Amino acid sequence: MYPYYYNYRQNNWEPILTLLQQSLYAEEMVCSMSSELYHIPQTKDLEGNNEMHNHLVPASYHRVTTVGCAIRLVNGERRQSIIDTLAACIVNAQKQDRGVRQWLGVMEQNASSEFKNFIQMIIRWQTQAESTMQRAKEAVRTMGVNFPEEGEGAAPY
Repeated sequence: MYPYYYNYRQNNWEPILTLLQQSLYAEEMVCSMSSELYHIPQTKDLEGNNEMHNHLVPASYHRVTTVGCAIRLVNGERRQSIIDTLAACIVNAQKQDRGVRQWLGVMEQNASSEFKNFIQMIIRWQTQAESTMQRAKEAVRTMGVNFPEEGEGAAPY
């Protein structure tokens, strides 16, 4: 049987779950809008979109995982391994977010004027995804959770 980590038992995980769900929602918008560009003749080969998706896919995986961990914590599970997974996936999502942001900038620079506003909307959604993830991280940190250094995460990417 896995050891339980009782120090977090009295803490309220619901606000953290809400922030993580908000981050995931914003990520869903980034995924939807940037993937749509592949289906528009003028943007199907937009420079930077493939590279951005190379970061967006693992960022999305890590966001989904953080939400799953938070749901389990809200429902009363308290294993340290769940908390460690949540913390590592927050770090991993933030690492991938840096690549997403970098390549969104390339996309914006290379988009025709007709699509610049659309790319800027994707960037705003990405900003929302990042800011709510950071707020969740800060809330978790106030509970006494330590975060791993980059590279010590739950997955190798």
